[in-house]
Amino acid sequence: MPKQKDLKRLVRARMEKTGEAYTAARLRVLDKREPAPDLAGRAGMSDAAVRKATGRSWRDWVRVLDAAGAAEKPHREIARHVASLGVPSWWCQMVTVGYERIRGLRERGQRRSGRYTATKSRTFPVSVRVLFDAFANANARRRWLRTGVAVRSATRDKRMRLTWEDGSVVLAGFVSKGAAKSSVAIEHQGLSDRSAADAVKKTWSDAFDRLGDLLS
Repeated sequence: MPKQKDLKRLVRARMEKTGEAYTAARLRVLDKREPAPDLAGRAGMSDAAVRKATGRSWRDWVRVLDAAGAAEKPHREIARHVASLGVPSWWCQMVTVGYERIRGLRERGQRRSGRYTATKSRTFPVSVRVLFDAFANANARRRWLRTGVAVRSATRDKRMRLTWEDGSVVLAGFVSKGAAKSSVAIEHQGLSDRSAADAVKKTWSDAFDRLGDLLS
């Protein structure tokens, strides 16, 4: 790693040569002087998976997005640029989030706003309708969730949006896996830090244990 004064000199030289902004030029200089990073590890998804879905490896995506000045752009603009390159909508988000993680713009579970998200999923031996009703019915929900939430919107047997007692948002997605098997995936948004996200994840794990006992 170059000393700070040397680093600034190299960055400014690259800026003059390429016309890049300081942040983008600095990232490229550091990339050349540091050992090859584990891009897939930082992104949270294997190189093989992203290459199969998009035709590009993580190294390719870093090169493409750096050239577009993505490190200095908000999430939505990066995703829009990825979409313009012919990437399917779901993978636009995956590539954008992976790139942001690689470039240190967010941690795992963290959004660009600085807030954190906790996720949890579980499969239960009941139909998707029974599982959905366990969330939708206030009396049933109180027995296993044991905290105050309000249902804001719902699509029968598919998805639900809830507001937690502290104002954070919970998105629930339901999937049928047969006549007597279904799963739910939770995305709990708007958490203050990683410790809060870890605590909420444990809360949902315990709640799913109680829900499993209730449904069995």
